[in-house]
Order: sequence, then structure tokens, then C-alpha cells
Amino acid sequence: MSGDVLLSTAYLPPVEYFALISQSAGILVEKEENYTKQTYRNRCYILSAQGPLLLSVPALLGDSYKTPIKDIRIDYTKRWQQVHLGALSSAYMAAPFFEFYFGEIETAISRKHNFLIDLNSELTEIILKMLKIDMKPAYTASFISLNTRDNDYRYNLIPKKKSAYSAKQYTQVFDYTGPFAGNLSIVDLLFNMGPNSVEYL
Repeated sequence: MSGDVLLSTAYLPPVEYFALISQSAGILVEKEENYTKQTYRNRCYILSAQGPLLLSVPALLGDSYKTPIKDIRIDYTKRWQQVHLGALSSAYMAAPFFEFYFGEIETAISRKHNFLIDLNSELTEIILKMLKIDMKPAYTASFISLNTRDNDYRYNLIPKKKSAYSAKQYTQVFDYTGPFAGNLSIVDLLFNMGPNSVEYL
């Protein structure tokens, strides 16, 4: 695609998120929108032995849901860091490239970020480096109205909304009874495909 892609912030985003980035000239991340629950902004899906598994970063929302995403704080009264790191280890320890990539991801998740967008930003930049995509996200200074620019995918990538993205099959750690689990978190692709991940995109 020509021009920059406009995306929401996301926690260990799905493969499609990085496929869009790989086809664009640059990355613009929306940080002035109001927080939206049950989206990739604070959740991802990995593949466990029982199938896709949801990992969610708990957010402190206060009395109002109309809080800009840049002001959303992470709730550390929950043990989410230990849960997420344990789930990633259990799911991917046998993956061929787990040891190669897990350390940096573990360090970022273990760090106590006050704001969700800071956690997401650090992880996204780490993954871009792992994919050898030489881009650094820029962030909006004000909210960009809908239908005012091309390549706006902020509200297209939603867990419960079927995506038009066609995920090509690759070898995953677990063989379970369901169909190929495509478009999971980018870590599923990285841990399984390693340096070939960017070619898959």
C-alpha cells in the first residue's frame, strides 16, 4: 500500500497487524482515541495445547470508560505478568525459536510500565526489530476522524470480527483437533518461524 498505515495501539498484536505494516511506508499509531474494551489494545491470542488462549492486560478504568488510550494505566493488583509469561513458556517452550526471542519479550513484560500504551509501544518496537522491519511508529497528536484518510485500520482489527486477512498455514507447536489457528499473536509466528517470519508476512 502507498503511504502510512494508521493503527490502534495493541498488545502483542496479531500477525495481520504486522502484515499491514510490512506493506506500508510507515506506521502511525492512534493515541488520542478513547479506550475500547475487548480489543487487541490490551489482549492477544496465543496457541495452547487446548487451542487459542486469550491473554489480557488488566486496565484501570476508573469511573468513566471515556478515557484516552494514552491515559489508560495497567492494574498491577492482578498477577498478569506472571500469568502471561507462564502461558507463553508453556505454549512455546518446544517451539524452534522460543529461546532466541523470548528473553527480550520477557524483559519488556516484566518491566512495570505505568501506562498500557508504553508497554505496547516497547513490545511493538522489539517485534519490529525481530522481524527486521526498519520502521519506528509515530503517534497521533490529535484524534483522526473516521473516513478522512486511506489505510485506516484502527477499528478493523477486532478479535470478535472476522477478518478478510487470509493467513497462510505454517507449522505450529501443538497439533490440536481444530483447524489451523491463523492470525494469532505475532509471537506464535516468531517462535515457530524465526527469521523466516518476515517472508511469511
